[in-house]
Amino acid sequence: MSESQNKPAAPENPGLKLILEMGPLAAFFITNWKFGIFPATGVLMACVIVTLAISWSLTRRLPVMPMVTCVAVVFFGALTFLFHDELFIKLKPTIVNSIFGTILLGALAFGKPLLPIVLDSVLKLTDEGWRKLTMRWGVFFFVLAALNEVVWRTQTTDFWVSFKAFGVMPITIAFALAQAPLIMRHELKDDAQQKEHW
Repeated sequence: MSESQNKPAAPENPGLKLILEMGPLAAFFITNWKFGIFPATGVLMACVIVTLAISWSLTRRLPVMPMVTCVAVVFFGALTFLFHDELFIKLKPTIVNSIFGTILLGALAFGKPLLPIVLDSVLKLTDEGWRKLTMRWGVFFFVLAALNEVVWRTQTTDFWVSFKAFGVMPITIAFALAQAPLIMRHELKDDAQQKEHW
């Protein structure tokens, strides 16, 4: 076996990760602007599959949330084409965010916070910290679901596409940054850091 085959996959670059997340949304927005919602839906379906494949090739693992999102996009996109009804692709964010929120809060209710599984490689928090952060993210996903319902029911399709492409990500980033005080209060120090305080 060659040395390259034994070499573990490199961790995903944060910049590349952002491109993989924003790329399909940008393509969705541009295609909708040029050709309409149905071609845009097809482009979105293709892009999420390609980005998931790229992520797998780089990290040799499938992140849970992008994988669920990919399955949902393909499923609701297929329904959109099958029934020639844009309602299905508009409902996708509502349903996916509700699923994420239900899983996080449901597992938390049984004393099994799942957020550490997703973020453990990035954050090291106390049990209380994980519980609070999981609660907040669970509620936030339901807020995103509600926002999606309000926007697609009250605005034009073009406005909804713009909100999905360029509104949800800034809202999510702002929410994530707002959790910094909680994270700092409950962050676990490593052994080296703890010894410095003695």
